[in-house]
Amino acid sequence: MNEINLQGEVMSVLNLFEERLSTPIGELIVLMDADGRARAIDWSEYSTRMQQLLVRHYPRTSIHIQPAPKPSPATTALQHYFAGQLEALNTVAFFVQGTPFQEQVWAGLQHIPCGTTWSYKQLAEYIQRPNAMRAVGTANGANPISLVIPCHRVIGNKHQLVGYAGGLERKKWLLQHEGVLL
Repeated sequence: MNEINLQGEVMSVLNLFEERLSTPIGELIVLMDADGRARAIDWSEYSTRMQQLLVRHYPRTSIHIQPAPKPSPATTALQHYFAGQLEALNTVAFFVQGTPFQEQVWAGLQHIPCGTTWSYKQLAEYIQRPNAMRAVGTANGANPISLVIPCHRVIGNKHQLVGYAGGLERKKWLLQHEGVLL
């Protein structure tokens, strides 16, 4: 589906369906596409950042968000995750769009096993870009579907909690929930 904006440019249209999920550490917003794939997941107080990431990741796209008609499998999986069924995150279908480097980092994040952490250096080495630690951190911060692509499992080189867009207290809770000893 295409539409034309005021400048006469042809824009694609992305229809998303919004769900909100209450969790022990705050409300999550889950945006799904018509195929049931998660396109964005973030904490409700960061909805503006989520919208900015969507605009950045989907340029020349008109994004329409409406309430979801029914709960999605992604929201159900997230409920199971927060109830202690940690492997439920592996069942969430998703679609992400970023730069080739961002997509490489996001794919690398998916290889961090639940209950473990990697440093930015380890992640950079895993994607065979050992000198790109800062760029890895930037790409990690641009992750549009937190939790499902587990950016919270990345810590500092000296095993300190650093850099989680949802806040360090949430990061700590998530890691402890997954069995990481801090």
